[in-house]
Amino acid sequence: MDEFWVFGYGSLMWNPGFEFVERSQALIHGYRRSLCVRSFVHRGSRENPGLVLGLDRGGACRGMAFRVVPDKWDEVIDYLRARELVTNVYLERHLPLQLSDGRSARAVAYVVDRAHEQYAGALDALAAARVVDVSVGQSGPNDAYVFNTLSHLKEMGIRDRWLEQVVEEITRLRATA
Repeated sequence: MDEFWVFGYGSLMWNPGFEFVERSQALIHGYRRSLCVRSFVHRGSRENPGLVLGLDRGGACRGMAFRVVPDKWDEVIDYLRARELVTNVYLERHLPLQLSDGRSARAVAYVVDRAHEQYAGALDALAAARVVDVSVGQSGPNDAYVFNTLSHLKEMGIRDRWLEQVVEEITRLRATA
């Protein structure tokens, strides 16, 4: 392996937590950003699970890719595994991506495990909004997580129409309550 890239599609984009020498917007085909992971701790509970992001099959996902220098590869992969594989709801994959300057690369990415008990499936925006609107976990309200994610995506110039729809549905639910 000549280069080591990491692909982020959620908080990893603005809070990677590791050293990198290059950062670029990137596009992965065949996967999409989705609120498809039930959160039993940080944004919900077992009794009232919240939803957090996963990289799920289908579509495409614009995110951020980070290139790591060779002498940091082991340290970074250990950090990522500790951060992303706590409940094993994600599978570590090496996926092809297109960097914003047209280069192609392969990156470590964490894809949701559809067989895991925390996989919520492909929810429509209204169903996701209904869950997010009422869920709270140890890290705070689920809606704060979703609003913060969308805010950061906008700051980075990344559109996620589905996540925008979820926020619109939350707003609509609250207006009719």
